[in-house]
Amino acid sequence: MTTPHVLLIFLDGVGLGADDPNRNPFAVASTPTLDSLANGRRWLRDTGIQRSSRAMFVPTDPRMGVPGRPQSASGQAAILTGENIPVLIGEHYGPRPNPAIRQRLATDNLFKRVTARGGAAALIEAYPPRFHDSITSGKRLPSSYQQAVVEAGLPLFGEAEIYSGDALAVDWVGEAWRSHLGYTDTPVYTPAEAGRRMVEIARRYHFAFFSHWLSDTLGHRGSVREGADLLELFDGVMAGALEAWDDAAGLIVITSDHGNLEDLSHTRHTENDVPTVIIGAGCESFALGLRTLADIAPRIEHFLFPASDQENA
Repeated sequence: MTTPHVLLIFLDGVGLGADDPNRNPFAVASTPTLDSLANGRRWLRDTGIQRSSRAMFVPTDPRMGVPGRPQSASGQAAILTGENIPVLIGEHYGPRPNPAIRQRLATDNLFKRVTARGGAAALIEAYPPRFHDSITSGKRLPSSYQQAVVEAGLPLFGEAEIYSGDALAVDWVGEAWRSHLGYTDTPVYTPAEAGRRMVEIARRYHFAFFSHWLSDTLGHRGSVREGADLLELFDGVMAGALEAWDDAAGLIVITSDHGNLEDLSHTRHTENDVPTVIIGAGCESFALGLRTLADIAPRIEHFLFPASDQENA
């Protein structure tokens, strides 16, 4: 696979909150790698737009002009369609997509756009057999990003890709498959190894999407210490990823669908901005004018297929 390529790391339920160690894990976690991506600052409400040596940090609006607390299905769909989904359906909606959101994803999404242009795309998180069984039986609805993959005719990876190293577990390092799913021989990586593996997998695709939803789970029922531990794990993953990533060859984009983890004084989503971090050459032009979640997909598409924009002009 040749360049360009984009790795989108989706952190579910991560917003920019107050500098309060009693409720915000970002205020207490030791995250030197993440801080370096925000010009040496923690990921907080007052951090603002930051330019560092490799990255742009841009607070991003998940509310998109619709009152209420942003939700997963509509926020994820906005990220992957480039449309203001809450405005189009008249509300924030989640956690799973309703018929209106599924219709928008079936009509158009970033996975479909990439493959329609002959590019390779994949969701590089893998799911256990019981997840696949529940989707096949109809007992479980796919999330918006999973639905986008299905609508593009692409597979949802599973056990085989975990064993082969062609996809990663939700926790990056693979420990969850052993501690929660009962496996005894699936791969387990150090955080840095997992970051390097994520990059190696992403290089095979024009557009690779990795989803981490444990951040939202902890936002609903976790402690500040548990949240800080998760962020420190992610910091180690990103240290490995940045070591392996070639800034001249593509972009890493980190973003979220709504706030949650940054305020553990309650169990609800927040209305805070979310962080969007763009890493690599071209990060400044990508960040220019970025305001809402609906601005992300068009910028990824333009980065991957700039000639197409000129042809359609």
